[in-house]
Amino acid sequence: MPYIKKDDRIRFEEGIKSIVAALKENGDVKPGDINYVFSTILWELFKEKPSYTLANSMVGAMECVKLEFYRRQVAPYEDAKIKEHGDI
Repeated sequence: MPYIKKDDRIRFEEGIKSIVAALKENGDVKPGDINYVFSTILWELFKEKPSYTLANSMVGAMECVKLEFYRRQVAPYEDAKIKEHGDI
């Protein structure tokens, strides 16, 4: 769940803004660039002390990121498009 305490978010904000700006730098966001950023973060965290428990936690976190993104961002977008263009 991405809803950590506001005080705990502060340490990540500058880095996140920098990464987002770099991803948007050329005017379009490329899936390969997003994949590279996420993959590099995960690989760096995993290689320091690899374990099944860490791998399982990381895969679970990625799945939750996917589901939460779909629930909060994609589904409302799709609902708006249904209203705009009609349902199937």
